[in-house]
Amino acid sequence: MTIDVHRAIAETARQMHASAVGDEGGTDRVLDAITAGAIEHVPGAQHAGVLLVSKDKTFRTLAPTDPLMNTLDRLQKETDQGPCLEAAWEQPMVRVDEIETDPRWPDFSARVVAETPARSSMSFQLFTHQGSQGALNLFSDKVGAFDTESAEIGLVYATHAALALHASKQFGGFASAIARRDVIGQAKGMIMAEYKVDAVQAFEMLRKLSQDTNTPVVTLAEQVVESRLQ
Repeated sequence: MTIDVHRAIAETARQMHASAVGDEGGTDRVLDAITAGAIEHVPGAQHAGVLLVSKDKTFRTLAPTDPLMNTLDRLQKETDQGPCLEAAWEQPMVRVDEIETDPRWPDFSARVVAETPARSSMSFQLFTHQGSQGALNLFSDKVGAFDTESAEIGLVYATHAALALHASKQFGGFASAIARRDVIGQAKGMIMAEYKVDAVQAFEMLRKLSQDTNTPVVTLAEQVVESRLQ
């Protein structure tokens, strides 16, 4: 990891965590910045997101950099297997050099190759809290995209993601924070797909509308989701 990357990560982390404390949308901005930063600085990473999984197999995708992350998490839920699940529940770090030939999750791998462009991945375990586990997940459309440097830098971003989630548990309550992030995440995904913007831009659109209308971000997110489901 070069000194410039160290400085970039340190400055991003300082700004992210300073904005998160006591701020309803702070954790969302932190996680969006973490996944966006991972795409920029982790060698090989093209897609990133955070997956939370509870023991009752409730899946929540947070801060996806593009809709592909929602698809990959859905495939893991439907097949009940995959590298993100293994990282969340069993291994601190899981690397997949070639999804198509990796024998560990045959059903998941077959569907990924058939339904998505993803061909390699790296996942980092985040935390344990009352039966829920999380993982920071990075994917690439190229085979063998990740190396030792990818793992080193990815671990830094995973550490900050874990700190952000821990902070959200302390400020406002873990369950309510997860519920808010869930609906905001759904709304962001819909905005990303409809307006062809990334996760950070989608959240900024919600935030600006919140300021302009004096309406809480979570309320606007609920309205977006409900309007698309009608």
